[in-house]
Amino acid sequence: MTETNKKILQYQIGGLLYMPAFQKNIVEKIKNNSIEKLTSIAFCLEDSIRDDALPEAEETLKSILQNLKNLPKLPLIFIRVRTPEHFQAVHKKFENFSDIITGYIFPKFDLSNAENYVAAITEINLQREKPLYIMPIFETENITETANLIEVKKILERVKNYVLNIRVGVNDLGNIFGLRHGINCTVYDVGVIRDTLVNIIKIFAKDFVVAGSVWSYFGKEKNSAWANGLKNELTLDRINGFIGKSAIHPSQLPYIFDSLKVTQADLNDAEQILNWDSDSHGVAKGSGRMNELKCHSKWAERIKILSEIYGVKDDENLV
Repeated sequence: MTETNKKILQYQIGGLLYMPAFQKNIVEKIKNNSIEKLTSIAFCLEDSIRDDALPEAEETLKSILQNLKNLPKLPLIFIRVRTPEHFQAVHKKFENFSDIITGYIFPKFDLSNAENYVAAITEINLQREKPLYIMPIFETENITETANLIEVKKILERVKNYVLNIRVGVNDLGNIFGLRHGINCTVYDVGVIRDTLVNIIKIFAKDFVVAGSVWSYFGKEKNSAWANGLKNELTLDRINGFIGKSAIHPSQLPYIFDSLKVTQADLNDAEQILNWDSDSHGVAKGSGRMNELKCHSKWAERIKILSEIYGVKDDENLV
């Protein structure tokens, strides 16, 4: 896969639906297209699986992948492993399914394991034509320190072409401080978590796509506290530079998908910037605001890609 494809693929993850590797019914749900706005799946072999059940979970996942392999249309598929050593073992076990596996998720990624993870993915990709991608998760106390984050970035820059998203585990970060926010708050209301998120964006968003963290509440009712809370947090995700979001329930996916749509005004301005027609001026009037070629080109490229993947909002009130 070329770098151009990777530029698009990193935005196609959208709402990453997490599920334990025991989730056998996902095959029928994908086959019947019964999960609205499903763009990507994470099969978890880590925290959602008890240690003594791991061998059984791996065998179940092997069966799931075999059945998925026969379907004509699939979401992006990722597997969440436990350690660098577990990653190598799982990849070897599932190598026959590498054509449908987009990549692997590396949990608790920090200075204690970053070098080993990077060495493992480098060795594997040297033997492949199609890249196997990775998504590290920042969720340990180690990455709450700026100096450690900077060192982690230096390590990840060596495999930048393989990193689709940087992801953040806010529940694990909250557990460090014994915190959990309520349904009427967002993660940005929790000061120590907000500061860590802003730090991650500040250090990584220039060179990587950083995805929003999980929203812990879900339900069937659309106009309820859980949905309103999710929409509020999605708005703050977008404002702060997070793109996409982890999902723990299918009911969350349509909201995440809609949050990635762009407004018509943004698309109009993005197209003006990308198709700049002045040889002398670097500024021009846009949709009620000033567009600057040098300042807004990166933003415009992202808006254009998101519009092609998720579409344009019909209603300005959509998140």
